[in-house]
Order: sequence, then C-alpha cells, then structure tokens
Amino acid sequence: MALKATIHKANIQLADMDRHVYTDISVTIARHPSENDERMMTRVLALVLGWPQDTSEGTLEFAKDMWEPDEPALWQKNFSDEILHWVEVGQPDDKRLMKASGRAHRVTLWAFQSSTPIWWDGIATKLTRAHNLTVWQVPTEQSQALATLARRSMALQVTVQDGTAWVNDGEQTIEVTPSKLMGQP
Repeated sequence: MALKATIHKANIQLADMDRHVYTDISVTIARHPSENDERMMTRVLALVLGWPQDTSEGTLEFAKDMWEPDEPALWQKNFSDEILHWVEVGQPDDKRLMKASGRAHRVTLWAFQSSTPIWWDGIATKLTRAHNLTVWQVPTEQSQALATLARRSMALQVTVQDGTAWVNDGEQTIEVTPSKLMGQP
C-alpha cells in the first residue's frame, strides 16, 4: 500500500521591503512521505521569496516534484499555461536544470544541504549557458532552524529586508540570509 501525503496548511503574511511585495498567502502543502521538515520549509521559503510582484499572470504554486519527475517544486504559469518561473529545491543534476532553463522564462534553485558546496563545485561549470538560472544557498543551520517552525497548521509572518528574511510563527523568529551562487545581480 502506497503512503499518502501529509497535508499542511500555512497562512503567511509577507512584507518584502526589498521588492515592495506586501500580501497574505494561504497555501496547502502536500508533504511527500519521503520529505522532511527542512525541505518542506525550504519550499515554503522559496514560495515566499519568489512570490511575484505582479500577480496578473498567476502566482507561484506548489507543483508535484516528488510525485511527477517532469514538474518542479514550485512554478508560476500564466493563463496560457506558459511556465514563467520554475523553482527547484535541493540538489538536482545539471541536465534537469538545463531542461528547466529551456522550458521556463526564469529558473530558481534553492539548495539547503550541508553538502551544497561540494555539489555546486561539481555542477557550476555545466550551467554557464543557463542565463535565466539563479541559484541560492540557504545556510544549513538556518534551514534546520526553519524546520522547527513546521506544523500541520501554520501562521507565519515573513519580513524581508536587505536580503534577509525573518520568519516568525508567533513564538520564535528564524533569520534566514541566503547567499547567491549564480544569477543576475
């Protein structure tokens, strides 16, 4: 018998002062049985930090990356089903990122594992043709701290200023400062 996803719900108040995005986001997160809290919360962080300034062509949504190999962790599609933003989480191979680069207007990768520097050293030169790719690394200590906020029902306030995100659940605040490994300034 196949294991089913665990459903999580999050209500997020976003105040991104860097990009002037101020909104409330309500999402349902299907957590794959093999996914841990750290990866799930990194997906939530990617959703918030990638939320479009202009939502007239759709919003960023969770996709079925762990169920469907041809889908990312998140994506933004317009009303013509064109992929505007493809978001990966973890350490995918270069072929997957190059394929995504050809399918979407913009591709973002959020890496969070402690092995990211080793993985990145082996893959970085293979991605030089992907001009629409941006790669971020969330420091492991910060992604692990973010995982402590995971609940089946979450109310989060996220404030972003000067490249740092503060994620608050009403009891504790986690500071996350991702570093850019590749991409436009």
